Amino acid sequence: MLNFSFQNTTRIHFGEGQIASLSKQIPSDAKVLVTYGGGSIKSNGVYEQVTKALANHTWFEFSGIEPNPSYDTLMKAQDIIKENNIDFILAVGGGSVVDGSKFIAAVALFEGEDPWDIVSKHARIHKALPLACVLTLPATGSESNTGAVVTRNGNKLLFASPLVRPIFAILDPAVTLSLSDRQIGNGAVDAFVHTMEQYLTYSVNAKVQDRFAEGLLLTLIEEGPKALAPETAKDLEVRGNIMWAATMALNGLIGAGVPQDWTTHMIGHELTGTHGIDHARTLSIVLPAVMKVRKEAKREKLLQYAERVWNVTDGDEDSRINRAIELTEQFFEKMQVPTRLSHVDLGAADIDLLIEKLTQHGMLKLGEHSSVTIDVSREILVTAL
Repeated sequence: MLNFSFQNTTRIHFGEGQIASLSKQIPSDAKVLVTYGGGSIKSNGVYEQVTKALANHTWFEFSGIEPNPSYDTLMKAQDIIKENNIDFILAVGGGSVVDGSKFIAAVALFEGEDPWDIVSKHARIHKALPLACVLTLPATGSESNTGAVVTRNGNKLLFASPLVRPIFAILDPAVTLSLSDRQIGNGAVDAFVHTMEQYLTYSVNAKVQDRFAEGLLLTLIEEGPKALAPETAKDLEVRGNIMWAATMALNGLIGAGVPQDWTTHMIGHELTGTHGIDHARTLSIVLPAVMKVRKEAKREKLLQYAERVWNVTDGDEDSRINRAIELTEQFFEKMQVPTRLSHVDLGAADIDLLIEKLTQHGMLKLGEHSSVTIDVSREILVTAL
């Protein structure tokens, strides 16, 4: 196991009815900015619950944060923050709303000249407004980690700081019952690939992290399809297990002391930035191709994955690995997401621009060994056709 330091300070309030606890969790004298997306929280009852919980607080609202939150949209929140002396941000929504709110919180107290430097140049953040969230779509794990992505002019880029980790997060599985099948499928796949990015590398004998990761993968494989099946779609236990798995997949725990990959995400970000494809759907397209192209580098963990997650023990090593990849693709198909570029109407002619974007963003040495060069990324994209 590699050396590591681990701390996660986000307090989790999990379970039905927990939104009511907002009244006690946010300081009574805080001036709160409630941030959210397109307004679905007003039709599914979440907005009403938040409003009731904040009845004795001074609060304002900022809406319109889109999937893959836009820099231009997020910057509009700064006027509200300055005019009303906002000193606390409450993000209500899925990962994009939480990500966008992290950027809003950082920009509010940013000491540099250009806020985009936070993302484009990883300018250091010295302070940020305190942030909490009410999660409505389990997927990204942003509710208890330090990272976020922001999009500008087709460039989807990452920033991270411990100062934007949410102070607390409310996870009520009941609020996920109004999600569409597309959102459910995307969320489970996002969590699955987050886990794989930290698991499917090479062994450092980190048994605890490996078995935690395998438990998350097995949970998502078991519960994900249930959330789409009519007879179990409204089961709160199913929704709760998916929600908690998504949080645990990217709160830092399973990634502590192990090598990490993230090739799938970096290539996926270019698919989103260039073509507007749902984040999770880029992951379901790219991951199987990464597994195929990086088969030798990942051989030991692929065999472990085949045996422990998919119970594939018959045949020679190559056949077991191939079967595990095939079963992964079948799981993605059950979650109603694409597994090929052709499934989203992209072909060989689209690869050059994606490679150009990867190069532009400095994604020249990806993967756990920094050995995924631009040529290897091209091979992955060709394999994904």
